[in-house]
Amino acid sequence: MLLAGDIGGTKTALGIFSEETGPHTPLAEGEVHSADYPSLEAIAREFLAKAGLHVDRACFGVAGPVLGGRAKITNLPWIVDQSSVAKELNLKAVHLLNDLEAIACAVPGLRPEDVDTLRAGEPVDRANIAVLAPGTGLGEAFLTWEGGEYRAHSSEGGHADFAPADETQIRLLEFMRQRFDHVSYEHVCSGVGIPHVYDFFRDRENTPERAETAERIASAGDRTKAIIHSALDPAEPSQRCAAAIDTVVSIMGSEAGNLALKVMAVGGVYLAGGIPKSYCARAEIPALPAILSAQRPVFGNDEPDPGSFDDQQGGGHRRRGGVRPEKIDGREPRRRASARQLGLNKLWGRIHPWIHPAAGFNRPFAAEQPA
Repeated sequence: MLLAGDIGGTKTALGIFSEETGPHTPLAEGEVHSADYPSLEAIAREFLAKAGLHVDRACFGVAGPVLGGRAKITNLPWIVDQSSVAKELNLKAVHLLNDLEAIACAVPGLRPEDVDTLRAGEPVDRANIAVLAPGTGLGEAFLTWEGGEYRAHSSEGGHADFAPADETQIRLLEFMRQRFDHVSYEHVCSGVGIPHVYDFFRDRENTPERAETAERIASAGDRTKAIIHSALDPAEPSQRCAAAIDTVVSIMGSEAGNLALKVMAVGGVYLAGGIPKSYCARAEIPALPAILSAQRPVFGNDEPDPGSFDDQQGGGHRRRGGVRPEKIDGREPRRRASARQLGLNKLWGRIHPWIHPAAGFNRPFAAEQPA
């Protein structure tokens, strides 16, 4: 049996799968706050002990670059080495890959009902595809057509220099340079960045805020979660929090356009991560050259990612406290693949060849559609 894991800066999701039950039916699954544990090995040992099942192989998508089977987890004091994990857990084989590479592996297997189209277009068959995922950090990846199938490529583009797109963002960059020598897109377009953007509107822009809301955010253990909840409060939305989230989403749209240009993503741009669909739809992706703007559709998923920047919109559990997608033509849209399913099943394309060596190494399975 196989142990699959999605290792994020906020949460770690684990599941156990078998050849008989397939990728959409985990025999056991669980999710924990990553920072509560000293290592991946500690989480896996506890999970396997509770599950009471024997596994002999594992695959983990990790938040950070993987070099020579070793990764420093972004936003966590962890070093993960696949040889060490295999030894500690007594496994025959362990494979690490970047978490956004794992998400990208799943994109070719998505069905039309698994995504929401935020901007229609005419995707070019077998052309490059871009993936952008704001979560705890900002993940980027892309796919190219090679040897009769799509091949996923990881990237650390979220750490590239932040380039402001308007006067407000120029002032934001000036504000951020007082805090960091190098200001990246991740600093202003991710879970770790939202409090910085909020502070900018508080200290530099003097955006109004109710005293009780400001006090609640200042004392919150998770300021990112508190800011998002206040921005989305249907009864009394916070003007300052809404300004911060609007700015983050605007920056996300700009960087999605940047990524599309860099990888010539005329096959489409996919948004994953923790931004609710209601905000994704507001992202203004800038006008691009005709070859891209005429053909480059943009897709999104309304489910938060296991490492979502807002701590799963209310506790980190499936659909709990999440944002429902809007009605389309008066009808409720079909529900999308759950965050946990995406977080675990996206790794199956990497694990499955260990059972069937003839299977395509990069061929992902579509995430299961809940009943």
